[in-house]
Parts: sequence; C-alpha cells; structure tokens
Amino acid sequence: MIAPDYLKRIAAWSRELSEREIEIARAGIVEKSYRADEFIFMRGDQFDYWTGVVTGLARMGIVSRGGKAASFAGLTAGAWFGEGTVLKNEPRRYDVVALRDTRIAMMNRSTFLWLFENSVGFNRFLVGQLNERLGQFIALLEYGRTLDATARLARSIASLFNPILYPDLTPHLEITQEEIGALSGISRQNANQCLKRLEQQGLLRLEYGGVTVLDLERLRHYGE
Repeated sequence: MIAPDYLKRIAAWSRELSEREIEIARAGIVEKSYRADEFIFMRGDQFDYWTGVVTGLARMGIVSRGGKAASFAGLTAGAWFGEGTVLKNEPRRYDVVALRDTRIAMMNRSTFLWLFENSVGFNRFLVGQLNERLGQFIALLEYGRTLDATARLARSIASLFNPILYPDLTPHLEITQEEIGALSGISRQNANQCLKRLEQQGLLRLEYGGVTVLDLERLRHYGE
C-alpha cells in the first residue's frame, strides 16, 4: 500500500481529505508502468479505474475508422482522468497512449465511489475537475476548427498549464517536439517550425528536452 506522503505528492486531490479518507484512498490504489507508444487502454475497454499519471506523458484521443487520429488532451504528471467513465460505469470512449515511458496510479471503482459518496473534499475536487475538463474540450473544438497550426500548437501547450488539471507544473515543460506535435495533431517538422515562430515572438524558449513558457496568457489567446 502506498504511503500517505507519497499519495499527497502524486495526487493533489488527496491533500484535502481526512485521515480516514486518505487511508481508504491509498488502500484502493495500485501502480503500473507502460512503455512509450503502449496503450494504457483503448476505446471500448472496460477499464474500471480512475487513473492518475505519476511520471511520464500520455495522450488522450481517438483514431477514426479511416485511420485519422485526433488528440483530445495531453496528460502530464499530476493529471487524473476518467472520472466520468467510472461514474457511468461504461466502456472507455477514447484511447490513452503513453508517449514516453509512463507510470500511472489506478484507483479501483469501489474506492472511487466510496469517496464520491462520503467525502466533501473529494467531491469539491471532482466538480472543479469536470468543469475544467469541459472547458478544455470546448476550447479544443473551437481552435481545431478555426485556428492555423501555430495557434493550435500554442493553445495545446497552454492547455498543459491548467492549474486544476495539472496542479504541480513549473514554467519548464519536459516535452519533445515530437510529443508536442502528437498532442497538437501536426507533424514533428511542422511542430518545429511553429515552436521557432513562437520563440521568435517571445512566448516561449526552446531548451534541450523541453520548453520554458515565458508568456502563458499570450499562448492561451494566440491567434485571436
């Protein structure tokens, strides 16, 4: 069973729980590791866990019957996802793929439902999480239809700095250009050109193994 201090480090939502709630939560969580490009789960799977990213990076999305891929969200360390599917007890409607070696924490459904039914702090977190995720997907629909590649990439990077969905991020994001392209739905070559354009405009700085965001607000509204 994972330690209380470790749970608080990997799960911001646990920091508002009572001692009894923490004990129940940690007893219902296991961890599992995935290799780069490995599916954590696929659309249609009955994956009965609420899931958090401990380390690594994953992509939430789908692949159409015609083979066209669409990305919904990037999932960095500290992100928890899938609460809607667990609450509705239905098969997954999207794929989640590890973009690099990734370790996840999995809370079983019975533990999740106990917290949902008994913990005020947990429910307060879920309401905020669901609201932010809805806003994220509405924005994704908007800029996917109206913005060019540079603007889509800028918004994709900015979306990874949502303090509710990704509570422990610093201005430096450890991510490769290939990973940014995958999250933005563009090729690595196009991602490289877009990133250089954003760097020239002073919005971010390209560094070895990642990027540092210099102007988050401009990234969030790029292309308006």
